[in-house]
Amino acid sequence: MTPLLIFTDIDGTLIDFATYSFAETARTVKVVLARHIPLILCSSKTRTEQDSLRQALAISDPFIVENGSAIFIPPDTFPFPFAHRWVAGWQVIELGVAAATIQAALTTVRQETGLVFQGYADLSPAEVAHKTGLDRIAAAQAQQREYSETIVTPLSTEALTRLEAALAQRGLSIVSGGKFYTVMGAGSDKGRAVAHLTALYRQKLGHIVTIGLGDSANDRPLLSAVDRPYLVQKPGGVWQAMEDVDVERVAAVGPRGWRLVVERELDPTRR
Repeated sequence: MTPLLIFTDIDGTLIDFATYSFAETARTVKVVLARHIPLILCSSKTRTEQDSLRQALAISDPFIVENGSAIFIPPDTFPFPFAHRWVAGWQVIELGVAAATIQAALTTVRQETGLVFQGYADLSPAEVAHKTGLDRIAAAQAQQREYSETIVTPLSTEALTRLEAALAQRGLSIVSGGKFYTVMGAGSDKGRAVAHLTALYRQKLGHIVTIGLGDSANDRPLLSAVDRPYLVQKPGGVWQAMEDVDVERVAAVGPRGWRLVVERELDPTRR
């Protein structure tokens, strides 16, 4: 059987959109890990947030942070040299720019455009907790951004267009993650990170089949970069518009859709 490699978004996909619970998917995750199938988290979440979830689910595979801004790889994952730098014991492939650079650019953009918006860096952990529904510890982890900034202010179409243009002039981009917006370096891209990590695994394992699961617009690059892309439903039983990507739409919301897809992929007779 051809080895599988699973790339998954987190919020609204692996975990519940509103409660952040992984109760629906935990048992299936255990089966995936027991079969030694790499399970790669690929999300707008920070290294600290993702590492907490990895520990809770006993995942030890590499993970992609802040919408493709960096790939964190446990030592000895790949038995050959590759370009990286060391960060707190991780082998890290950086595709994005520093959060401090992004925050400085946002300050300038506010001054030049008159646009009014707030990011995580402008809020206290208590305020982030209130806006997100996270507890204060998780809210503080969400603020520990190394390669991006999260904008929590709702933006009109006109304001978003102006902000996109101003950021593009500074080599930055902005994407919607469902609840909020993520500002990051133009080189940050879930699909680029997925392709980079897939190449390393193919060098290690030979032929593999890649599976991708997501629910939102910022998952489009991820889903475009895998062999079998799946789009789970958002709350309310609707799908994110994604006509430009040939995805399989799963008729189940978030984690339930995730579980159904992965269980089917684990059983070839059900494909």
